[in-house]
Amino acid sequence: MKIKLILLAFLGPCLAFSQSIDQAIEKYNSHTVDYISVEDLVELKDSIPNLKLLDTRQPSEYSISHLQDAIFAGYEDFKLKTIEDKIDPEDTIVVYCSIGVRSEDIGERLQKAGYKHVFNLYGGLFEWVNTGKEVYDQKGNPTDKVHAYDLFWSKYLKKGQKVY
Repeated sequence: MKIKLILLAFLGPCLAFSQSIDQAIEKYNSHTVDYISVEDLVELKDSIPNLKLLDTRQPSEYSISHLQDAIFAGYEDFKLKTIEDKIDPEDTIVVYCSIGVRSEDIGERLQKAGYKHVFNLYGGLFEWVNTGKEVYDQKGNPTDKVHAYDLFWSKYLKKGQKVY
């Protein structure tokens, strides 16, 4: 019995640390914004007219790396007015953040504002990088650097160079 308690004390944090993106999304999201997978976005990206990618992370995260041609929308300071001239209610909008939690919040706000075709990138930027897709720095150059947000969320980023 004592050995089990000792093992649990040491392995418990490790087991919690190994939670998958799927489990995190199930735990933290309410699924109010339809998802689009990384694979579907890559496949459909060029065939969807007026597709807009909105990065809903903080400026410090966006400046390290983001999806190519993504529009910075922000999260804590998100104001629809700052991006209204870049998106149209008829556009197909894909919101993303690190794994898809904050982007769901912004997606909900866009839906309430009348945007009809809003999707949340399943697994966010982390899943994008984990599947080997490129991200870009402020100058538009491919980079391996990814802002990992903090130690808790960084466990979901399996590839790339973590930056805090």
